[in-house]
Amino acid sequence: MAYKEHHNSLTRLWFKVVLWREKHVKERTFVIVLALVVGIVCGLAAQLLKFLIHAISGLLTTHLSATSANWLYLVLPMAGILLTVVFVRYVVKDNISHGVTRVLYAISQRKSRLKRHNMYASLVSSSITIGFGGSVGAEGPIVFTGAAIGSNLGQAFRLSPKILMILVGCGAAAGIAGIFRAPIAGMLFTLEVLMIDLTGTTIMPLLLSSIAGATVAYVMEGYSAEFFFVQSEPFLTRKIPYTILLGVFTGLVSLYFTLVMTRMESLFGKMKQTWMKVLAGGSLLALLIFLFPPLFGEGYDAINNLLNGDTSSIVNGTLFYVDRHETWFLVLFVACVVLMKAFATSATNGAGGVGGTFAPSLFVGAMAGFLFAFCFNMFWPETGISNKNFALLGMAGVMSGVMHAPLMSIFLTAEMTGGYDLFLPLLIVSTLAYMTVRIFQPYSIYTMRLARKGELFTHEKDKAVLSLLKVDNVIERDFKTVMPEMNLKEVVDIIATSKRNLFPVVDAAGNFKGVVLLDDIRNIMFRPDLYKKMHVSRFMSTPPARIDLETPMEEVMKIFDRTHAWNLPVTDGDRYVGFVSKSKIFSSYRALLRHYTDD
Repeated sequence: MAYKEHHNSLTRLWFKVVLWREKHVKERTFVIVLALVVGIVCGLAAQLLKFLIHAISGLLTTHLSATSANWLYLVLPMAGILLTVVFVRYVVKDNISHGVTRVLYAISQRKSRLKRHNMYASLVSSSITIGFGGSVGAEGPIVFTGAAIGSNLGQAFRLSPKILMILVGCGAAAGIAGIFRAPIAGMLFTLEVLMIDLTGTTIMPLLLSSIAGATVAYVMEGYSAEFFFVQSEPFLTRKIPYTILLGVFTGLVSLYFTLVMTRMESLFGKMKQTWMKVLAGGSLLALLIFLFPPLFGEGYDAINNLLNGDTSSIVNGTLFYVDRHETWFLVLFVACVVLMKAFATSATNGAGGVGGTFAPSLFVGAMAGFLFAFCFNMFWPETGISNKNFALLGMAGVMSGVMHAPLMSIFLTAEMTGGYDLFLPLLIVSTLAYMTVRIFQPYSIYTMRLARKGELFTHEKDKAVLSLLKVDNVIERDFKTVMPEMNLKEVVDIIATSKRNLFPVVDAAGNFKGVVLLDDIRNIMFRPDLYKKMHVSRFMSTPPARIDLETPMEEVMKIFDRTHAWNLPVTDGDRYVGFVSKSKIFSSYRALLRHYTDD
């Protein structure tokens, strides 16, 4: 009882705080303050996530051998997935996989509202997954965590969906900036991946939160790049043709990565039993890591080694006993790692692990760039391509292709490696990789799932606003229904009490059968001799189309354009629900457009 009274008193106090803010602090000023708070909190969350991952991983792998196979790799990934599944299933009790996609879904379909448990659930579960060797990244979970922090803080102050969307972007930007120490990339992530528009209202909050998140990282980790890279081999203009080839190559690699991830996700989706997914995905992951140890965890150690010119350490801890300096073995091993990373990542997520595709795309890019340069130098030594330079360029190329975010990939790679001297080749590789993959795949790995359902919020205003509209919200239900067995006299009596000129025909079970149009029966309405003879079943007509309750609004508008109709019936299966009209949709569309574009 005392607890309940205490809780109620806190609620009343908070309500007073919210009212005071609404009366005394302008919304635009308040959003700036909240963006700063969100940036600091998300920066701290990013640091906590990195600490937990490194602490768990370090504790488990300290005693592993670098010169022989490690059988523990067959156990750790499965154990991590089991612990994650138990935590998610029995503590969180919600699906928290595909963090970035869920943020996109919240923006487009849930008015940017995320649940409270999302502020910690992804952070804890991804720490376990990655710490035990799950072949995924921590960036997706920190984006989900940061977005949830921004959303819930905004909800606590009863802010509008438009402001909530900005705070969600602030949280995501601060998460990326905090975990990579890359403030520009954090802001660009919200523009290219979350597709939040850069306007007068959004630019300052996004910048502030990104800078705050990165500042927290610099204070706690020091002023250094995420990956240690020293450009000892300058980039020469005569190497530009090779960077063009690398751009196309990384574009094809990113397409392969996306297709494998999509197919594997579909395969795991067909498995209905949770423990069957755990067994299948965990076993595949453990086997791949045992055979190819660089697939363990985020793979950042392998990236650092490549960027520092250390190629021999790539094969550390492998089952294979062979001279690690033999070039054919190195080429074959790295090629297998590039091909298998997509399977390892999808197996981790498919089995129930929690992690993102940021780190895997960086890892695959570094390996692919190194492989490209190494093979060129092996067959054409006169080219003199720098292995570590091309490993760095490959990171930007694959990330750009996988995420469809060329600008973010350029700045993220430059910020987290300090490789600003390679800015021109970064531009070339990132742009060409994006252009290459766009030929085959119009959507990124994040947006593909939502785009297929018409639930994607994009920079295209028409599509973005239509994605926010739902058929259920524009249905008109004030039509008087008639039944097939009714005679003309009964229909005339109903018409006399209606303000509509259209009457849906339904049977006794409420199933839709057709429509009666006033214009179609006007010539017989005033003939009493036909009142008992004519029945609805004789003069009702079939509409040119019907709309299902779950049909996306973009598809609804295509149906209207195709049929040239102004009103169409809405059904849930066969049951009649109501009618939707063009005028109602246009009215709702204009209201939403004003709301989301008014600065």
